[in-house]
Amino acid sequence: MNVKKELARFLAEDLGKGDVTASILTNKRISAKIISRQRGVVAGVQFAKEIFLMNGCSAKTTKKNGSPVKPNQTVLIVSGPSRKILSCERTALNLLSRMSGIATQTSEMVRKIKSVNSKTDLYSTRKTAPGLRYFDKEAVVCGGGKKHRMTLGDMIMIKDNHIASEGSLVKLIQLAKKRKKTFEVEVETLADAVLAATLGTPIIMLDNFTPTGIRKTVAALKRLGLRNKVKLEVSGGINSQNIMQFAKTGVDMISVGFITNSAKAIDFSLEVN
Repeated sequence: MNVKKELARFLAEDLGKGDVTASILTNKRISAKIISRQRGVVAGVQFAKEIFLMNGCSAKTTKKNGSPVKPNQTVLIVSGPSRKILSCERTALNLLSRMSGIATQTSEMVRKIKSVNSKTDLYSTRKTAPGLRYFDKEAVVCGGGKKHRMTLGDMIMIKDNHIASEGSLVKLIQLAKKRKKTFEVEVETLADAVLAATLGTPIIMLDNFTPTGIRKTVAALKRLGLRNKVKLEVSGGINSQNIMQFAKTGVDMISVGFITNSAKAIDFSLEVN
């Protein structure tokens, strides 16, 4: 990932043929600051800083990624030609606001999980905005979560449609094992979870299981001496209201899409001094 190239692309999208409003300014040197308008967790401040630096401005962060922020706190100080600063303003704010919203949502979910099970981790999914996956997943890390697959090439993950296409879970597990690459299998029943574990699957995703169903599956794997040989991930139907119930089941991983596809942006603004 060429981060600077991506940031330049974001800025070019907003600039179009040029900022005609900024062009009427005298372009004197000014200073400004980006401040928070609400509580949250900061993410992406280094990218906001880089947007200004790439365009001939000076910038200094006053809040680190992952740090809490209150209303009216400064996270970034910038100085430079007025045309440059004001042309970068919206791009920097949009990225900072989105990433901080994801980090804030993630942080809250991680707090809930860890309050009942310190060994369970929160993972992001591929449910990200097209073109923004790298930044969305970086924001998850800032909030205390972890990245799952960044791309389809990162690991083999056998899901329901793969099984439906081939007609055999056993066959796909056997083929995956021959690749000698980390793989995961998504299952929808206790029986398939036991089957996958018996065949040596290292990671099993329990898809759309209820907490009760998960506990029964964990118990079955323990009886067979298989629980410690697999990582268990749960996904589907999980939200901020019930995530603690899922964490209490003793699974290793909880993956949710809403932290990246439904997080509310944190409000920041740029103020010229």
